[in-house]
Amino acid sequence: MSTLNGRREWVKLESGRVTREDISELHSRKWGGMRGLATPVLLEKLNVDVDPLGPENPLIIASGLLTGLAFHGVPRYGMYARSPLTGAYGESEAGGFFGPAMKAQGFDALVLEGISEKPVYLWIEDGRVELRDASHLWGLETGDALEHLKKEHGHITAILIGPAGEKMVRYSCVLNDLHHANGRTGMGAVMGSKRVKAVVCPFSGAAKPEDPELLKEMHKAFSGWKDLPLSWNLRVYGTSAAIEGNNEKGMLPTRNFREGVFESANDVGGIKMTENMLIDRYGCFSCAIRCKRVVKGGNYNVDPAYGGPEYETLGSFGPLCGIGELDAVAKAHELCNRYGLDTISTGVTVAWLMECVEEGILSSEETGLSGFGDVEGMLSLIDMIATRKGLGNILAEGVMRASASIGGGSERFALHVKGQEIPMHDPRGKAGISLAYALAPQGADHMQFAHDPMFARQGTFTMESMKCLGILDPVDPLDLSSSKVTPVVYLWLLWSMMNHLGMCYFVFAPRSYFPIHLIPDLVKAATGWDTSLWELLKMGERGLAGTRMINLNLGFTEKDDVIPQRLFEAIPEGPLSGSRISEEEFYEARQMYYRLLGWDEKGIPSREKLLELGLK
Repeated sequence: MSTLNGRREWVKLESGRVTREDISELHSRKWGGMRGLATPVLLEKLNVDVDPLGPENPLIIASGLLTGLAFHGVPRYGMYARSPLTGAYGESEAGGFFGPAMKAQGFDALVLEGISEKPVYLWIEDGRVELRDASHLWGLETGDALEHLKKEHGHITAILIGPAGEKMVRYSCVLNDLHHANGRTGMGAVMGSKRVKAVVCPFSGAAKPEDPELLKEMHKAFSGWKDLPLSWNLRVYGTSAAIEGNNEKGMLPTRNFREGVFESANDVGGIKMTENMLIDRYGCFSCAIRCKRVVKGGNYNVDPAYGGPEYETLGSFGPLCGIGELDAVAKAHELCNRYGLDTISTGVTVAWLMECVEEGILSSEETGLSGFGDVEGMLSLIDMIATRKGLGNILAEGVMRASASIGGGSERFALHVKGQEIPMHDPRGKAGISLAYALAPQGADHMQFAHDPMFARQGTFTMESMKCLGILDPVDPLDLSSSKVTPVVYLWLLWSMMNHLGMCYFVFAPRSYFPIHLIPDLVKAATGWDTSLWELLKMGERGLAGTRMINLNLGFTEKDDVIPQRLFEAIPEGPLSGSRISEEEFYEARQMYYRLLGWDEKGIPSREKLLELGLK
């Protein structure tokens, strides 16, 4: 097994026919993996008439260029299609063990086309893909379905959908071994529309590096990670400690982003979870950091089989909904993983409904909610959304469609971009995130570049690590001038590059320890290529331009590159009282972002830029 298989498998779900496509090494150098394996296919297959839940929408499962290498932080794979939530380019990544296992079977990507006549799952073994009957699995929660598959196949890793995906909830996700989620953009609904319950592989070993001695040197370069708090705290708390940190700074999304400080933040934060509910830590393939949580017990008897909540989940079901009970938030996480629901979109949708009640647009009788802080109402709604029962059928459409259906002015606090609900990071406390929300091709997304505080102070580890990118001067987190846009663009290219390579941001600088300037050496150790940071960053830029062209083909324009009106309003109290995003500065920053990437004033990549990147 190598990290370069040079194969993409095409699966016709109606017939079960599988065909192989060879991928040249030159193509791999141009595109890498993950997004790079999906974008050329989607550019060819998608247009404005393709129904996201119809047979013409391909679902692509693709590993990163380095996925499966015996190194920390390169386990990742992605799922790609037209999103049923936004109608735009859909992208969803995860770590865990499935990506390396799929790659160990001798190919880099699967392309699922059409719709199966009956429920099926894909069994992958000895380099072959076989469709098997999944009628006995259809309707099962993810945990029960995985247990059945383990009884049939033994020691496996699997991605699978729950009832929410089968019901085609527009923000349903795909669960990887119950602990890792391909969240956002509704890839679970696409999988459900194709009647594919799961994709299953035997567990695998690591890929063989082209240069084992160089790989040993790369391990040495990462050996000091425990001495860096940015890395070590991920082992201790995962991402959960950001609850307390953001609350202290006054930028913890509270009561549907109406406030930035939550009075019960410490009750739902990472420290309390670690002390009261944590029973184990786990991680991804070949990674020492082990940032994942396993929690158990509490008043709701939380099941540890489904892992534990990370920051986004704690934030979306806790402060965002005005809920200060950790047990309830952990139970909400478990329910979402059982059903296969994206926790961010579910939490934002519930918080929106709570505000509808608070504002008198809907009554408690109509919603079963008393407003913010209603624990039992929140947990009940998760079940209703996953099964599309009653009001849950409207909420399963996401806040953009639900607010259009309910009306009454509820649209003004339906917080989304391009139809995707916004994550738990308030741009009014770190202004660059407003660009991440507006300009991410898949809709609001916080995983586009290093957040503003990482390049706010000279002399810090994060700031020093970025110098090889030409980021030399710190910028205030609240700044959204031209001084902010340049590092945002440079870091966006870096993050996009790491996507193509299959890298986790929790291992590589600036968020963690492994140096940026050594990434080309890591690629060389895996592939044998004499490469450079320049070549790899161009790979990332190619992906950004390609996904922009996909969205243009799907009818999206610069008018969709916006943020919710609430973020232009001031935070009412706390350390950031009065802070807001300036509309004038936001639109000026957006224009500069376009220009720095070689796009015109409407966000269309220029002919010259497309020629440079080798795109039509």
